[in-house]
Order: sequence, then C-alpha cells, then structure tokens
Amino acid sequence: MPSGSSSSRRLRPTLRQATFVLPKTGQRLKGLVNLRNSTPTDEHDERRGLLTNEIQTHYDGYIPRLSRYMHDTWEQASQFARSEPGIGVLKYSLAYFIGSLATFIPAVSAMLGHQDGKHMVATVTVYFHPARSQGGMFKALICAFLAFCYSSFLTITSMFVEMFFQDTLKQPVLGHAVVLIVFCGGGLGFVGWTKQRLGDPLVNVACSLTALSTITVLTKEGAVQSGDLSLAKIFQVLKMVLMGVVAVMAVSYFIFPISARRKLRANLVTVTDTLAIMLAIITESFLSGSEEELASAEFVDAEARHRKAYGQLDKLVREAKLEHYVFGTEKEYRLEKKLVRWVQDITHNMGGLRNAASLQFSLIRETIARESSSAGDYQGASTHADYFTPIEQSWSFPDGSFLEPIVERPEEELSPSSSMRTRQNESAQSTPRPSLLPADVFTIFISHLGPSMRSLAFTLKEIFKEIPFGPAPNYKVSVNGRLRISLDRALELYKDSRQKTLASLYQQKETMNMKSHEAEADLEEVSASCGHFSFSLLEFGEQLQEMLAILDELQLEVEERPHGRSWSWLKIWQWPKSTKTAKIGDFDAEPTPSAHTNNQINHRRHASDGLIAHNRVPVNIRAHKAPSSRDTTKQRLGYRIWKGLGFLRRDDTKYAIKVGAGAALYALPAFLPSTRPFYTHWRGEWGLLSYMLVCSMTIGASNTTGYSRFLGTCLGAVCAIVAWEVTSGNVFGLAFLGWLMAIWTGYITIVRGNGPMGRFIMLTYNLSVLYGYSLAQRRQTTTKTKAA
Repeated sequence: MPSGSSSSRRLRPTLRQATFVLPKTGQRLKGLVNLRNSTPTDEHDERRGLLTNEIQTHYDGYIPRLSRYMHDTWEQASQFARSEPGIGVLKYSLAYFIGSLATFIPAVSAMLGHQDGKHMVATVTVYFHPARSQGGMFKALICAFLAFCYSSFLTITSMFVEMFFQDTLKQPVLGHAVVLIVFCGGGLGFVGWTKQRLGDPLVNVACSLTALSTITVLTKEGAVQSGDLSLAKIFQVLKMVLMGVVAVMAVSYFIFPISARRKLRANLVTVTDTLAIMLAIITESFLSGSEEELASAEFVDAEARHRKAYGQLDKLVREAKLEHYVFGTEKEYRLEKKLVRWVQDITHNMGGLRNAASLQFSLIRETIARESSSAGDYQGASTHADYFTPIEQSWSFPDGSFLEPIVERPEEELSPSSSMRTRQNESAQSTPRPSLLPADVFTIFISHLGPSMRSLAFTLKEIFKEIPFGPAPNYKVSVNGRLRISLDRALELYKDSRQKTLASLYQQKETMNMKSHEAEADLEEVSASCGHFSFSLLEFGEQLQEMLAILDELQLEVEERPHGRSWSWLKIWQWPKSTKTAKIGDFDAEPTPSAHTNNQINHRRHASDGLIAHNRVPVNIRAHKAPSSRDTTKQRLGYRIWKGLGFLRRDDTKYAIKVGAGAALYALPAFLPSTRPFYTHWRGEWGLLSYMLVCSMTIGASNTTGYSRFLGTCLGAVCAIVAWEVTSGNVFGLAFLGWLMAIWTGYITIVRGNGPMGRFIMLTYNLSVLYGYSLAQRRQTTTKTKAA
C-alpha cells in the first residue's frame, strides 16, 4: 500500500516555475511558489511515540501529580479571568452588587420611598448587564428608556380611563372591563408582538422589564382599581430604572470597557487571515488532486475560527453603528459596513471555490471507477490520485508543446504555424493516440494553468495577510498603495493565461473521437468544473480589488477626516430624507461593470444580510380573486374589507391576540372584589409575569423557556433559603452571598450562553432575599414606631 501511494505521487504532474508578483513591491519574479506555511514544530515532539504517535507521560508520585494538577488549574483559572468572558462575569457581578445596595443601604432605600419592590434596581442590572460593548450599552439604554415610557403610558392612561368611568359615568364595572381588555390585554399583547417581531435579545429583556413594571402597577398597587391617580409608584419605578442603568453604565464604561469598533476590526482581521489560509489550502488541494488537504488540522482550525468570526460580524456592525453615531463618525461607519459586506461576499465566493474543488474530486472518482470497471481491471487499492499520469507524451496543445502560460522570453517560443506542422507530421508518423479521458483533461488543465493559478493564489494570500487593519490594540487601517498595483498585474497575467488555456483545451477536445456519448458528457463535466474553479479564483481577485478601494477610502476618512465629525442623526427633520437615501445608497444600488456585482451576487448578498433584509414573519393568506367589473357593490366591499383586515391573518398578529387574551384572563381576579384578596395574598402578579416571560409563538419554544423558568425558580428559591438561613438576615452576609450568586449566574448567562436560566435564577433570588429583606425592615420600623 505505501508503495502504491508513493508511485501515484510520483506520477502527479510537477508544476513548473511560474511568474508571480510580490504584493509589497509589485515586482515580477519567476520561481516555484509555496502556498503552505512551514509547519511549526511541536514542543512535545521529543516525547511523542514513534508508533503510537502519543505523548508519553511521566509517572511521578502522587504529590508531584497533585502539584502539577493544581498548577494547571490555576493557570486555566487565571487565563479565564483575563479573557473577555471572565471580565464580563466580573462586571456582571459588580453591577449586581451595586444594584443590591439600593436595598441594603438605608439612605438609598429611603430615597426610593416606603413602597416595597426596591429589588427592581438589582433586577435591572441583571437584565441589562454590563458585559457588553459600548454600542451594546447604548442600545440597552435606549431599550430601557422606551420600556419605561411605554409602561408609564399604559399605567397613567389606564388611571385616567378608570377615573373617567368611576367619577363621571359612575360605571366602575365598565371601567374595569375597559382597562382589563384594552390595557392589560391589548398593552401586554403588543409587548408580546414586539418581542416576537423584532427577535432581539435586548428587546426581549426590555419587554420583560415593561411587563414587570406594567403588571405591578395595573394589578398590584390598587390605584387603578380604586380610580385614583397615583404617580408614586411610577416615580419609584423611574428612580429604580435610572439607578440600575447608571450602575450598569458606570461599570461598563469605567471597568475594562469594550469597544464594538475594535471588536469589529479584530473580527475582520481574523476573517481575512483565515480566508488567506483557506484559499491557499483549497488551491493546493485542487492542484494536487488530494482531498486530504481539506481534512487537515490547519484547514479545520482555520474554518472554525472563520465561522466564529464571520457569525459575529452583523451583530458587531449594529453595535459599532451606535458608537460611531455617538462619536460623530458616521462616514467611517458607512465605509466599515461596506467593507463588511464585501468580506461577506468574498466568503461566499470562497465557498464556491471549495465546492468546485469537491465537484472535481467526485467527478474524477466517478470517471475512474467507470473506466476501471468497464475495463475489468479495477483494483480496490487504487486511489483517486492514480489519474495523474504523464500524458504529455501522448497529448499536446496545437499551439505548441507544454510551454509555460507566462513566458517572458518571446524569442524562445515556437510559432503556432510551425508547431502545428510539426505536431501534424509527428502524429502522421506515429501510432494512433489513445482516447482522451476526463482525468487526462484535468491533468492537461493543471499542467498549463496550474502555475498561474498558484501564482495568483500566492498574491491573493499575501495581500489578505497585509489587510485590512494593523495589530491590536489600535487596529489602524493597514493598506499599502502598491497592493492594488500588484493585484492588477497578477490578475492581468492570470487572465491572459486562463484565456489561452481554455481556448486550447476546447480546441483539443473538438479534434478527439469520443468512445461514447457518456464519455463525452464526462469530459464536458470535468472541463466545466475546471473552468468554474478558474473563474471563481478570478472573481475572488476582482472582489479583492473592490475591497482595497474601500480600504483606501476608509484610511483617508480615519486619518484626515476631510468632512469632519457629524451628528446628522440629531437632525430629526432630516430623518425621512436620510432613510430614503439609505435605501438607495451607493452600496445597495451602485452599478459597477465588474462581473462580481451582477444580479446574482446582489441577490445573494441581500438574502444573507441580517441588517438590510430583515427576516419577516410569513403571512398565511389564501388565494383570493380580485373583484372584476361584473361584481356587485357588496362583493367589492367584501373584498376591500378582506384585504384591509389582512394583518389579522398574520402569524405574529395571531400570537399577539393570544398573548393579550391570556394576560387579560389571568389578570381578571385582580379586578374582581371577591377574588382580589386571594390574588394579592398569593402574589398573582408574579404568576402573570411568568406567563409573559414563558409565552412564545411555538410550543417548543414555550416548553424550553418554561423548563428554564421552572428550574431557575427552584434553584433561585433554594439558594435564597440557604442564604437567609446561613446569614440570619445579616446585611453584610446577604450582600456577599448575593455577589457570589451573581458570579455563578453571570457564568451561566455569559459563558454558557443560557441567558433565560441565569435571569430566572436571579429574579427568584431577588424576589426572595431582597424583597424579603425589605419587608423585614418595614416590619421592624413599624414595630419601633408602635413601641414609641
């Protein structure tokens, strides 16, 4: 088996020296190009077994092993503490600790009034935790402000409506019904619709905060039921939200601040670096005919890092947008967004390169298996690399022997006419040539265009390693003026070589006598696959040209800023105009003569763009025939009504109606005199809040959230009981244990990515410990007052 493998490798066509362009200098050099980096030596190679390929461990005593284990654990813990997730957990716990002081410090607690529910400050720090970038905190601030405004609008309006029905119309029952249907059902239904429609994590927590404050005022306080206008609770909610947001913003901005702009640039650097590695390996795999390259550890690691960085681009663009708008660099944001879009398009084209290479491998395997089985000499030990045979002795192009695609000494060339006559004379005197197999076409293609493809891939790889930004922590725009010149030269050389190779290849095919139509179809498939890969590589380079042009504009804007800083978003009167301009901006509608900006690429970009094309909820509408001139007035009116009520047939509208109906039914006991004491005693508002948190459009999502809610509630309640029993209500012990709880739930939320579970645990812990501490303090104050 090893001998067969080595022989097949010896039969592979060796690529000749080719002309390539150095990106940094623009020089044309000639030689062999290596697309792969040298493999770094492993520090454990000396301990690795020769046959087992495993690292030999030293069998020390128990104490040395324990010491080494403790040392490794300490190194991992310190590395995690210095990482971004570890810093996020620290900031999460500090923000919660500061928020809990609003309940534990008497002076701060007195500022919030005598009502209970002061644990909402800590709850706000849990919902809008500071383990976000500056842009994410700006968005959290906006969401918290809108949540408070909407909640205040619902509660104040419901109080006025109730006052009108009770004082003016003397119909309290009718007023209760209106408040229950319109404000409880309609208001909370709209909260559920917004949560489902936008599908954003920060919007979800804002909707939860809205539901918490709205349900507390509408069903618990009693001002709405009695028809009074009481703003005390609303002002208390405003104070608590402001205190929580201020604590979170202070921790986020003053303790290890995170910039979304730098994270975006760091991700772009990772994406371009991994693109360079993947491009080199895919091209090398295609040229060598070995799929093992695509399964190597280097390619798998680069692909995993690329996928992770690529998946965060859209989110970071949205967060960086807010930072740019606050700091007055709107033009820089537009260029960075444009750069991200081109990087995404280049990534899609990289997928086309890999698919073309995979298609080539599958075609070669199929044709070899078919030819071998038909001949009767197929052996199981043969591999797909056996098609690399020295067919130069049998086949050649009509315009000369196997010349290099890029020749810098034209005087050494043979003229096409003399070459053709020489080949015709040789073919007339020699034996008949064998039939041209698809594997032979691939070998001819690689022998001619392979050096040029390797040279272009080398130039593209080196350019990707230089762009788009410099090293951390500043990530300055890194673009060299010679890169565009070098890329233009490399593309011109490749275009000329590709055109000649494909023309000669198809001319060669036309002179062949195929055995059958099946063999001719196989030949066409392989030829088309070769052409597809070569064109995808050319398109890759042309897209890189546009990317370099964007980087030049971005560098000019960052370094010189010719138009200065601008805050156009503050000009409210220009919002409709700017929105219209954004829809037909230069990125979305700019026509360019390049091949990569055709309609197919634009369609692909918009289909994958989370910012431009939002994922909308489908509308289930039956086919309905439009009215004709023969229809009656009744039919036309019915069609207009049916068309006008189309929004009620939407899935998200149906979901909002169901949420509102369920919320109204659940809140009904709070408005009935006979059941209100039961609702108040058993804290029915928390059940209604759980309903709003768990309710989802699909059954599966509701079950998943319900499981997190149930398990989180149980864990939070158990931890609260343990904390209260251990500390006996001591304020210092409760504060310290609360900080430890925040570290645990912060790890669940940030590192494990299970936000609902972490929030439900802390929500229950707050309700049990902080709320219970507030009630205990109020009882002590009441007892002292009575004793005095």
